[in-house]
Amino acid sequence: MNLKIRDNLWQVGGMGITDKSDAGVFLLRFGDKAVLIDAGSGKDHAQLKRNIDQLLGSDARLEYLLLTHCHFDHSGGANLVRADYGCRIVAHELDSLYIESGDDKVTGAPWYGSHAEPCNVDLKWSGPEYSLTVGAGKIDAIHCPGHSPGSVAFVTRLDGELILFGQDIHGPLHKDWLSDEEHYLDSLTRLLELDADLLVESHFGVIEPREEVRAFIEYWRSPIGVSHYAVLYAPDDWDERRKKSDPGKQEAE
Repeated sequence: MNLKIRDNLWQVGGMGITDKSDAGVFLLRFGDKAVLIDAGSGKDHAQLKRNIDQLLGSDARLEYLLLTHCHFDHSGGANLVRADYGCRIVAHELDSLYIESGDDKVTGAPWYGSHAEPCNVDLKWSGPEYSLTVGAGKIDAIHCPGHSPGSVAFVTRLDGELILFGQDIHGPLHKDWLSDEEHYLDSLTRLLELDADLLVESHFGVIEPREEVRAFIEYWRSPIGVSHYAVLYAPDDWDERRKKSDPGKQEAE
């Protein structure tokens, strides 16, 4: 089962498609070359592989597995994907450390009743941006720290539309993941400036048109959105900021 989003863009993994522990997994084709964005947890890799194979057919090759960040629901299946397709795994160097060491705490693997197996990253990049050429297409990676130190958003153009893969725009943040609220909010501001036509978010699905993309990002950057993701982050001023985000609730109390 695959979910077609645009010509040459499909969701191939995630809740309702593969195991419920999988964040969204997306396949992009540029002619006979393809990339996979995230790998899921690996718990239903057999189904994920069937979905990918259906789209690649016999005429396309999976060149890269692009990891948005180190969390287990996104990266746990990376070793399995590379073993099947011989693709190169790409991640920001700040999260590569935890992917390569199999750090259970920072990857959050125990949240899924699992253990993070060490996974070598073939292409580690640093700095604010990085570009990859895939066949006749190009994908730009943007460092968006906050949810994790090396969180990344990917952008590409398909038929004139700017497509944004902003996997965990909604957070949440947690001290075990080395989340940083200030960096997170700065990253959301940067994503707003892209003015993308379509947002692919790993837990909320496909968001469009452009006005809805902007509204979604602005919501999670707002005091109300902050009050939602702060449940796990638990800053010292949690009660105060929760009440400020919902004056009606404050009056009821």
